[in-house]
Amino acid sequence: MSKTAKPARAAKPAKVSKAAATATAPAAAPVAATKASAAGTQKVKKVVLAYSGGLDTSIILKWLQDEYHCEVVTFTADIGQGEEIEPARAKALKMGIKPENIFIEDLREEFVRDFVFPMFRANALYEGEYLLGTSIARPLIAKRLIEIAKKTKGDAISHGATGKGNDQVRFELGAYALLPGVKVIAPWREWDLLSREKLLAYADKHGIPVDFKKRKGGAPYSMDANLLHISYEGGVLEDPNFEPEANMWRLTVSPEKAPNKPQIIELTYAKGDVVAIDGVKMSPATVLTKLNEIGGKHGIGRLDKVENRYVGMKSRGCYETPGGTILLSGHRAIESITLDREVLALKDDLMPRYARMIYNGYWFSPERELLQGLIDKSQETVNGTVKLKLYKGTILVVGRESKTDSLFDAKISTFDDDGGAYNQADAAGFIKLNALRLRIGANVKAARAAAAKPAAKKAAKKPVAKKPAAKKAAAK
Repeated sequence: MSKTAKPARAAKPAKVSKAAATATAPAAAPVAATKASAAGTQKVKKVVLAYSGGLDTSIILKWLQDEYHCEVVTFTADIGQGEEIEPARAKALKMGIKPENIFIEDLREEFVRDFVFPMFRANALYEGEYLLGTSIARPLIAKRLIEIAKKTKGDAISHGATGKGNDQVRFELGAYALLPGVKVIAPWREWDLLSREKLLAYADKHGIPVDFKKRKGGAPYSMDANLLHISYEGGVLEDPNFEPEANMWRLTVSPEKAPNKPQIIELTYAKGDVVAIDGVKMSPATVLTKLNEIGGKHGIGRLDKVENRYVGMKSRGCYETPGGTILLSGHRAIESITLDREVLALKDDLMPRYARMIYNGYWFSPERELLQGLIDKSQETVNGTVKLKLYKGTILVVGRESKTDSLFDAKISTFDDDGGAYNQADAAGFIKLNALRLRIGANVKAARAAAAKPAAKKAAKKPVAKKPAAKKAAAK
């Protein structure tokens, strides 16, 4: 399904037509596709569908009813995509879904508290840049799909992710980790509705409303939004050398048009999480909403990246993560004064692997949970405040303080007279001990070179045997 959505409410963008409960955009030309077999359709009695209420998931809903002849339960999540989700209830009822089988939930606080914040404690970046906005939303959706399946005694779940994308992996790895025997129905890997014309014809045949924009081709790219970010992929962006139009961006102003006056904000941290902005205590979701608003105003958090999908191909995506970009800068700043050097180095060593776990869909894996325990343990002392200056797309740390856990000792680090707190003469022994292996290696290298000189000299003096002169050609 195309992943279209409008951004978080704080930015007040124009509406677009898809909730983040659905997955990535359909592939333009799949390698192969087959219809669901008749034998397979008879095994499903009830399926829980990640349902946005938009055109794509409405087509999936009807297709499930037609092909699997099963009862459908719809699940619509608000994870901060910024569009009203209640209309999905009326659409589901219109398509024959029982009222008790319609689940609409506000998951914004759970999303930030239990997924976004734990990830930011690790300073996670995929391939050094991507803040994993789409990736981190998928395990929450998978978790609720399984919980609802258990509650309603469903024996299958369904999603709208394409067979070319990462989201199919994320949804299904999460589902299998939580309910190993669940059946997963991924229509894009089964049906023959593999073109826009076929999708529109199916919608017309079954009375599924198609808005004008969809019928005329829709947006020139697909979107996915939640409280952490908006992503833009596909369409005109499939040319990695194409610069997107300025009006594509929805959460942030361009840095050139950002205010000419910088803004300084203060973040208060407790065990690695932001609990207040400028001294005002806030819930996790409120923190991220506020930081999106502030960062967006200053052009913070745009990214244009070519990344490596888990399924093996490269993909170009554009991302807006204003609040997340601020969170990362602030968190690294407070860790710089509250974490031991080797603890910080260990976290930095493990971070790329942790980020790949999330990107590839292994949130519920034992290795991620084990690593999360180590990360969370390190955050016990990450308490204090950080001051950040925001200006035209940039973030500058201008202050950090921890009254209870700072390891910064000015009496030792000062360049002025420290009153004997640090004996500079000790550095000589420290340096010599650390240089010992280097000195030994250099001596061995010099000895090898010295031993090689006589042999080279002897070889140079050895006479070279002359070749016998060629016999003169016999006279005729």
